[in-house]
Amino acid sequence: MTERSDHVADIQAEWARERPDLDVSPQGVIGRLHRLAARLTDELVTVYSRHGLTEGEFDVLAALRRAGAPFERAPGELARFTMVTTGAMTKRVNRLDEVGLVTRRASEVDGRGKVVALTPAGKELIDAAFTEHMANEHRLVGALDPAERACLEQILADWLSRLDGP
Repeated sequence: MTERSDHVADIQAEWARERPDLDVSPQGVIGRLHRLAARLTDELVTVYSRHGLTEGEFDVLAALRRAGAPFERAPGELARFTMVTTGAMTKRVNRLDEVGLVTRRASEVDGRGKVVALTPAGKELIDAAFTEHMANEHRLVGALDPAERACLEQILADWLSRLDGP
C-alpha cells in the first residue's frame, strides 16, 4: 500500500509530533470514515432536496414504502426504523401530513394507537426520489471496483456487528 497524504494524515502527523507517547493510528480509520460519511451525506441530501425532502422526511417515506401495501406503520415503529426519538418522528410526520404525503388515523388493532400511511402522492414522490437515490448511490460506489465494494461491505458489516453486540 502506498503512503497516504491527506487531511487525516496531516492531523496524525501533527499529533505524532506533539504526542509521540500516543498511538494515533485509529485516526486513520475513524477520521477517514468520518470525513467520508460527511461527504456521502452531502451527496445524498442533494437528491432528497431536489424532491423537496429533508433526509429525515426521506427516511420516513422510505420506511413506509418498504412496509409494502398498504404502506403504513405505527409512529413508534417508524421511529425504530429511522433511529430517531418519537418526538423527532412526530415533527417529521406533522410536516409530511401538512403537505399531503402521509395521513394519520386511529389503529384498528389498538384504539389508542395511531397509524401513519403514505398517500398516493407520497408513494409517487418516494418512488421517484428512491429511484434517483439509488442511481446516486450507484454513482458514489462506482468509484470502487466490485471486489473492493464487496470487501468494504463485509468489513463494515462485521465491524458494526461487533460494536452492536448480540
